[in-house]
Amino acid sequence: MKTVLEYLEHTAALRPQAVAVEDASGTATFRELELACRKVGSALTACIAPGEPVAVLLEKGRTALFAFWGAVYAGGCYVPFNPDLPAPRLGQVQAVLGARYVITDQAHRALAEQLFPPAAVLDIADLLAAPLQPARLESVRQGVIDADPLYINFTSGSTGQPKGVVVSHRSVMDFIDVFTETFSITREDVLANQAPFDFDVSVKDLYTMLKTGARLTVVPKELFSRPRELVDWLCDRGATTLIWAVSALCLVSAFHGLDYRVPAGVNKVLFSGEVMPHKHLKAWRDHLPEATFVNLYGPTEITCNCTYHVLDPGRDYAGGIPIGKAFPNEEVFLLDDQDREITAPGITGELCVRGTALALGYCRAPAATAAAFVPDPRGRAWPAVIYRTGDLGQYGPEGELYFRGRKDFQIKYQGHRIELEEIEGAVAQVPGVERCCCLFQEERQRLWGFYQGTAEPETVRADLARRLPGYMVPSALRRRETFPLNKNGKVDRQALLAGEVRR
Repeated sequence: MKTVLEYLEHTAALRPQAVAVEDASGTATFRELELACRKVGSALTACIAPGEPVAVLLEKGRTALFAFWGAVYAGGCYVPFNPDLPAPRLGQVQAVLGARYVITDQAHRALAEQLFPPAAVLDIADLLAAPLQPARLESVRQGVIDADPLYINFTSGSTGQPKGVVVSHRSVMDFIDVFTETFSITREDVLANQAPFDFDVSVKDLYTMLKTGARLTVVPKELFSRPRELVDWLCDRGATTLIWAVSALCLVSAFHGLDYRVPAGVNKVLFSGEVMPHKHLKAWRDHLPEATFVNLYGPTEITCNCTYHVLDPGRDYAGGIPIGKAFPNEEVFLLDDQDREITAPGITGELCVRGTALALGYCRAPAATAAAFVPDPRGRAWPAVIYRTGDLGQYGPEGELYFRGRKDFQIKYQGHRIELEEIEGAVAQVPGVERCCCLFQEERQRLWGFYQGTAEPETVRADLARRLPGYMVPSALRRRETFPLNKNGKVDRQALLAGEVRR
């Protein structure tokens, strides 16, 4: 296989009338999905270059998938732009990406025209009305190889600019093939999509659907603030598989959604993004005692996940859940500060990954790529590239890997990877702020913002809400006359937080 489109075409040939994807407005069969993507691709072949990124500014659902894989049929790659994010944030992404074309609809056209000048704004309805161009599509296909980019997902960046992770066809196919086999996902499953399409958790939903012929039900985003209706959706749509961020699972259990109604058909719950709190895990396991629960770990740069741990029903995880073992065809290991491999239990080191699932690098950011995707330092006789995650890990007594936090100012919060330096940069731009420092209190899952200046906390919060995604706005903002310093004259972050805890 050279492209993920072969997943779609193979499944459409086997199950043409089976529903591939459903959302709140309707459904598309696998044959309808393939036809729609081919039409969009036919229109795009007239304008985009091989490998060119195409921005997609649409709500998550069937139509967005037509645009995604239409761009791929045309020989390009797709870049999801989430309309829920603040316009300045989307503008930052476009400043890095430099897309020449954006696919949108009438509901988002004004925003597209604001964000993408001088890019061409293409209406998805017009693209779907275009005639098929089989010869053009075949010509494009002949020039595509599996190392070509498939999508670009943007994450937080320490410089104040988002980083675009470029992932190839081969990396997705390498991961999805083993992912679906490892967890026995088949055409009989119904995948309940929780994650936005610009969040890589959704990649597992989309490509598992294409690979296996499972049905994808796109849960409306507004239901994640209405737990009872969310559980009703899962029950009424016959969901069997939840590949969700930890924060989404906790929302249901925190508001006792499972006490209202149990989605009894769910037999697989795969979670990732942050540490699963024990009490929430217990609530889910108590209500779904026959389901398989899996802890997944891995950053966007390694195509979704690199390790997994299938929870043992008889084991008490009050002391923490392992991130487990590596997926087939991926090597996950620890390096110490001297780049020596750690194999003994109880010693903390940086989690590093080697394998085909590694991303191609960062979009238009060669320095950031070179810093994270580096030659394997373990003295191999051949050149090999590894990805340094920046996460810390440790082997337990049984040889299982455990996540042990970060080695820098990056955090994982509400399922998202965030650079604290990016938030600090945004706070510093608020009028009336002279200096700032952000911290994350992991045990309470609370994001703190401390600053000096004349601005009121309400003003700072309102300004940040206009420029940053909601999950990046500190839940607690505190103005301080001075910041405590350590012996080296730097801000003593722990003393700053400790002072707040003592209040």
